[in-house]
Amino acid sequence: MQGANAPQEDLKTKRTCAVARHPPDVFTGVKMALLRPLDKLPTLDVATVLLLGTEETLLQQLGAAIIEECEGTAKIQVHMASSLPLPSDRECFRPRIDLIVFVLSLHSKYSLKTVELSLPHVDASFFLGKVCFLVTGARNEQNNGVHLDTVKKMAATYHSPLLFADLEVKCFRVSMAQRLIRILQICAGHVPGLSALNLLSMMKGSLDLSEQECD
Repeated sequence: MQGANAPQEDLKTKRTCAVARHPPDVFTGVKMALLRPLDKLPTLDVATVLLLGTEETLLQQLGAAIIEECEGTAKIQVHMASSLPLPSDRECFRPRIDLIVFVLSLHSKYSLKTVELSLPHVDASFFLGKVCFLVTGARNEQNNGVHLDTVKKMAATYHSPLLFADLEVKCFRVSMAQRLIRILQICAGHVPGLSALNLLSMMKGSLDLSEQECD
């Protein structure tokens, strides 16, 4: 029987530009483990990002933008999930995760709650520069169901960067995809002389990274 709330996990790979949708995970009675950054060997020259959130359409659009923007420059895999934990019965098929991006919509309290419930399933070592929070919907405050201060406190509590982008607008989505690619490459160790800890230190003075205007 399929779990009603089982996380859905997608995979997009730059090398083939193909989208493979995994079937719903069956995890009744399966032991769930913490998601750890160093429990697997890295794949040569490949960086993997996990986009996590309840806004499925926005995650798919952001994932597609990342794949398009890295075309010809990097080998990047994009996984997507609605929540954590990820079922451990698929662990053997899952690559090492180099960066987790928690995507929150200020229009949805469910979005915030899902992230809050997912965070305890992330090993503390991930918060050494391999996690960031991405907020969408901040430009339309009238429809906000989540206070921005709540999200800012969450990012500060977990010592992780807070990014902003209206993912429904293509130019903002593309700009954020480019930024995430750069962060991901550093987290995966593909930028000589820089590491996730270096990145976290550089961002420490400005964890609140606001989006820029479209040209």
